[in-house]
Amino acid sequence: MFLRFTRRIKDGKEHRYWSIVENRRGSCGQVVQRQVLYLGEINDGQKAAWCRCIEVFESASGQWRQVALFPEDRPAPELAHEAVHVRLDQLQVKRPRQWGACWLASELWRQLQLDEFWREKLLPSREGTDWLDVLKTLVTYRLVDPGSEWRLHREWYQHSAIGDLLGRSGEAIELQSLYRCQDKLLVHKRALFSFLAGRWRDLFRRTYS
Repeated sequence: MFLRFTRRIKDGKEHRYWSIVENRRGSCGQVVQRQVLYLGEINDGQKAAWCRCIEVFESASGQWRQVALFPEDRPAPELAHEAVHVRLDQLQVKRPRQWGACWLASELWRQLQLDEFWREKLLPSREGTDWLDVLKTLVTYRLVDPGSEWRLHREWYQHSAIGDLLGRSGEAIELQSLYRCQDKLLVHKRALFSFLAGRWRDLFRRTYS
């Protein structure tokens, strides 16, 4: 296992979001990378701590070598030539969030190319409100766990990973922004339906009258 980051430019500033990934060999013999744990935006000290957890330094060669993590009360498999035993009873989970469904909603959004449709129609406000991010949050909420805007603002947002996926880790969304964003959508309703019909036709190669 090892650390991997993805970059995102927001407001002219580069942000790095980290994950722990591992290499696994598939049935076809090809090595693929699988995300084990999403860490979000971490500082240098946290990064160093994670590196110490998943890597061992070879003082002779001066190189890092990959190791595997296993619970302390279980023997490591024979295939694991080097292993680090972890005390699971001392691990803590802090601020768990719904990840998979939010990721799937983001993937559907990407495949529908909705950024292409909305980017010029929902420009950021002069006060700094990113209306496109607000809309993505609303759409994900409606798809994953629909409810009121008040519930999204007070409960759901902090218990989901949508903020991390949008690069807004730690940033809240104002309740009034959720209401105001919906007002901005009505004028584009007919154009949106036409756009989605076109994407349906292109994705599934269908014709209709």
